[in-house]
Parts: sequence; structure tokens; C-alpha cells
Amino acid sequence: MDSTFLAWLFRMPLIKRWALMYCVKTENIAEHSHQVAVVAHLLAVIRNTMFNGDLNADRAATIALYHEAAETRYGDVVSPTKYANEQISAEFKKIESLAEKECLATLPKELQAAFASIIVQDRVDSELKAVVKAADILVAYIKAINELYHNNPEFAHVEEKLQRKLAVLKADMPEVDYFVKTFIPACTATVDKLSHPAKGD
Repeated sequence: MDSTFLAWLFRMPLIKRWALMYCVKTENIAEHSHQVAVVAHLLAVIRNTMFNGDLNADRAATIALYHEAAETRYGDVVSPTKYANEQISAEFKKIESLAEKECLATLPKELQAAFASIIVQDRVDSELKAVVKAADILVAYIKAINELYHNNPEFAHVEEKLQRKLAVLKADMPEVDYFVKTFIPACTATVDKLSHPAKGD
């Protein structure tokens, strides 16, 4: 029997993020998932190297690559809608869980066990899930500061909200604080600046 798993995932570039907002640069969930995977991997390596962690960085990156897979079923629902109130949020969580299980079910039965703890968020290791969530917030924050850097005020409230979330994360995850200080400043640099950094940078 043919599997539709890959066909669904290859539609991820068609699903636009930030759908209700003006963006200087558009973004889809395939791009977003790749960026979250890179950041999650970095966060895990930072924790292991700098803060005596014992995370599987490769596993964190893999979970991040698939963390939006369920959105191939219902698209990217904007945060003001998804979190409008507790009841709506709870219903969306049910929809997401169902979509994750539907996504898993498109795999051949012999492969489903291997993917269950990657795609179905309730089965993802809690520590790795927290790292991927932190990476998701950091990627959204980088998006916000880039949009603001290009004079797009649409993202002012997003940046403020994410600053508050990052403050909480930094208190519990020193790797997030290290990441922000080490990598964020260059994220709005021009290509010329990246290619020819000033002496002392």
C-alpha cells in the first residue's frame, strides 16, 4: 500500500506563516521547521558543552524538523485565534493531537513506532520538547527583530511578547541566555557586514 506521508510533508512550503500580518519577507512552515531544527540542535549542544547537559542534540533537531508536521492537515492557525480564550485553545490542542496521529497513520505500519515519539507531541521526551519549544520562540523572535529592522511595525507587539517569554526561559535554561548573547546580535547584519566584520567584532 502506498504511503502519503512524504507527499503531505512536501506540501509544507505551501503553508504560509504570519498569515494575518504584513511581512517584509514571507515565510512558510518548511523554512520555519528547518530554522527551529538548527536552533534546537545549537541549544542542546550549548547545554551539553557549557552547562553540563546530557541531551541528544541530533534527536532535538529531528523532533524540531517534524514539529509542525500536523499543520499539513489544518494549516498554520494564527496565535490570536488559537489562544483567543482557554476553551478555544483547548479545542485547538485536541485538533492538533488528532492531526499528529493522522500524520503518523500515513506511514507504513512497520515505521510508525519509530516516528510516534517524534511526531505525536504527547509522546515526545519532555526535556527535548522544552528545547524545541525554546527554539521555536527564538526563531519567532529573530523573525520579529528582522521585520522591525526593516521598518515593519507590524511585529512590534510580537517582539514585546517574545521578549517576555525569553526572560522566563533564560531563568530556567542558561543555554537560551547564552544563545541570545552569542547569536542574536548578528541576525540583523547585512551580507557585507557578515563577510567583512569590523576589527574587534
